[in-house]
Amino acid sequence: MADHPEVGVRLPGGVSVGHWTDAAGRTGCTVVLVPGGAVPGVDVRGGAPGTLGTDELRPGMVAERAHAILLTGGSAFGLAAADGVMRYLEEHGVGLAIGTARVPIVAGAVIFDLLTGDPRARPDAAAGYAACRAATAHPAVGAVGAGTGATVAKAGGGQPRPGGVGIASAPAGAATVAAVMVANSVGGIWDDERHEWTAPLAPREGGPAPGQGPPGEGAAGPVAGANTTIGVVVTDAGLTKEQANRVAAVAHDGIARAVRPAHTRYDGDTIFCLATGAVAPSGTAPVPVLADLVEVAAAETVARAIAQAVREGGRGA
Repeated sequence: MADHPEVGVRLPGGVSVGHWTDAAGRTGCTVVLVPGGAVPGVDVRGGAPGTLGTDELRPGMVAERAHAILLTGGSAFGLAAADGVMRYLEEHGVGLAIGTARVPIVAGAVIFDLLTGDPRARPDAAAGYAACRAATAHPAVGAVGAGTGATVAKAGGGQPRPGGVGIASAPAGAATVAAVMVANSVGGIWDDERHEWTAPLAPREGGPAPGQGPPGEGAAGPVAGANTTIGVVVTDAGLTKEQANRVAAVAHDGIARAVRPAHTRYDGDTIFCLATGAVAPSGTAPVPVLADLVEVAAAETVARAIAQAVREGGRGA
């Protein structure tokens, strides 16, 4: 496990990431916090998703800003960690003002890690609260938080490899884009920068040897819903809710670049977008230009973050 993300990674101002890790139970949760609120978006592509609060992130819904995204292990049980995130934000006076009440807007998604460690070990409200308290602008990556029990390359005919949490960032004009990703896929992992892919550790009987054949070949019956790559693209660019949802959609290109095959019916691939708006579109350029740059950077950082998650997760195995 690396103490810090890859060299040069930076999160947009006001954004922090916290982990809660159960090393013994091989599970955990990760929270992306934006107490000042951010314009949200979401796109779900996998055939077996487990999500919370995604409808209110879409255009046309009342909530125009979200305050946190929960990425969690424990399958659907892990969504209980959102209660702790809500409580933390409420205690800090964060939320959508409705009369005299404030309601934090929190959304989330799960990975299935119940068969990796103790299936009774699941993130709960206390775990979500602890992840918020641990939030920092320099979070750890690898086998930590929601990536603790993650595994990848389950469709290549051999023993899966460790997955994990990865973080990457890139400029988008004057703005910054970062991706916080949890890799737990059926498919093998490609790293475009290193021109390599993650094969299974050892062949199953009748399956291809590691490094032979494309990821997905020689599948030995993946379990539907027992996988999933999830994450959050965060940026300080000024985006509308429609643009943030489009960024989330285009960011799935990064999953398709790094995970092969991607978006299968065995995965619940989901990407969120949070745009703080600190960097406004240029007054001399058309408004869509900044959003276009963010889309390009989103796909790039998602792919890099997934590759990093597996590299660092493997070192901690």
